Parts: sequence; structure tokens; C-alpha cells
Amino acid sequence: MNRLTQPSCPWFVMVTILGLGAATPVALGQQTLPQSSAIPQKQQAPHPLDPALEMARASLQHIQANVDDYTAQFVKRYRMDGELTEMQYANVKIRNRKIKDGKSVTPMAVYLDFLKPDSVKGREVIWVDGENEGKLIAHDDTGIRKLINASLDPNGYLAMRGQRHPITEIGIEKLVTKMIETVERDRHYGECDVQFRDIKINEANCTMLQVIHPVRREHFDFFCARMYFDKKLNIPIRYESWSWPEKSGEKPVLEEEYTYFRMKVNVGLTDQDFSTGNSAYRFQ
Repeated sequence: MNRLTQPSCPWFVMVTILGLGAATPVALGQQTLPQSSAIPQKQQAPHPLDPALEMARASLQHIQANVDDYTAQFVKRYRMDGELTEMQYANVKIRNRKIKDGKSVTPMAVYLDFLKPDSVKGREVIWVDGENEGKLIAHDDTGIRKLINASLDPNGYLAMRGQRHPITEIGIEKLVTKMIETVERDRHYGECDVQFRDIKINEANCTMLQVIHPVRREHFDFFCARMYFDKKLNIPIRYESWSWPEKSGEKPVLEEEYTYFRMKVNVGLTDQDFSTGNSAYRFQ
């Protein structure tokens, strides 16, 4: 995996806007205007986050219209209880949810096969939205647990032990949807530095979008976040975020990073790819 620098990036041209707020309405009192009079509408000022929002919306539209499923090697680490976890590696199969005429015709489905570290090696997990009472099915490949398929609430203690996000939030569509929600909220405020850069993730040519909130505020989730959009696939393949430095002069704190390597799109995954009865899997 490429090792990237911390967010102090001298090659960026900073675009900064401070103190944006909603326009204050002007009271008209009881005055009645002639019907032919037009009240000029104040245009909303451009915001540095607008290009980021445009990029994310275009990617989401592409995913929902053109991406049915994909496979990849999923690599992640995150901060838990103040400490970064080891890098986790897993082969992943994901089928996107599809909507037709306002109804779900294909449920989202996930299969994970963990490769390392040893603490998770051999673990398999399947989750299909709307099946098995909404529970995931997990299977470890060591010890007595090798004989058990466990059905777990994705948000419950056992499924979430050592995890930062539930399996229901995995995938590129969920990733870009969350980004859009965050950008739309942050767009109501100033103190946003937005930058773009071309960069490679392994062999994938990407556009890196970086957003920095230089001042810690309650309404901001992060100090710095980066998302990398594969130019060929028009989808995000990497995300990373930092919280604010704990003390003046210190480096920002890495909170989480997720990467999809060697992604293959629209490979034709079927229900069998998300079944414990698949003979290629190790479920009991």
C-alpha cells in the first residue's frame, strides 16, 4: 500500500473561505408591492466544497446506474480506544442494492474472507440485507469456533467488537453517500480548505480530494479527510481521515483508512456468492 504524507501539503494551493452564513431576510413590513414588481433573489455564494459535492454526486449517480457488483481486496485500519489497530486484509464480494419503480429488486449483499492478521485470519462473514432477520453469519476457521456458524446482530456487541463500523456500512456506495451527507452539512459553514491532486493508488490513476477544517468545531467530524476517485471506474477506492492534533505543533491523528485494491466491477455475482452453502467457502 502506498504510504502517503500527513495532511501538511506544501504543493497545494489553498482555497479558504471563512465565516459563511445564511443570508438574513429583510422584513418588508405591511407594504404591499405592485403585482408587476419582482423581488430580486439573492444568489447563494459559491463555496469551496461545491466541486467536491459535484464530484461525489456524479460518482454516486454512476454507481447506482452502472455498478451492479464488484470484488476487491479490502484493507483497513482504524483507531479504537485511542490506539490504531493492525492492518486487516480481506477478500470482499459486494452486490449493490438495486431499486426499480421505488422498490428494492436486488438486496445489498456482502461476503468477507479475512486473510490477516492472525487474529482474524480465516474468518468468513456473510450479510444479505433483509435475510436471516437482518443478521450477519460469521464463521471462524480455528478452534471450537470452526464448528459454528454464528448469527449476529450487525450492530450488536459481538459483531462490533474491535470494529469501528458495522458491515451494513461497507462498500463504495455507502462511502460516497456518507461523503455527500457530510459535505452538504459542512457547506453551511466556512473554514474549509479544499484541494485536488492527481495521484496513483497502486496502478489506479486517481483524483484525490482533500478537505481540511483548520479550526476544531463541534459541527465538524474531522480535521482532514481524503477520498481517492479512480478516474477509469469513476468510483472511490480509498478513504482516510485525521482528527485535530492533540497539542499545538503535533501532527494530526490518523483515525481511519480504507482501501479497495484490484477492484473488478460487474463480475456477475449471484445469490450463491452470498450463501453459506457455497462449496468454495468454509462455513459449516
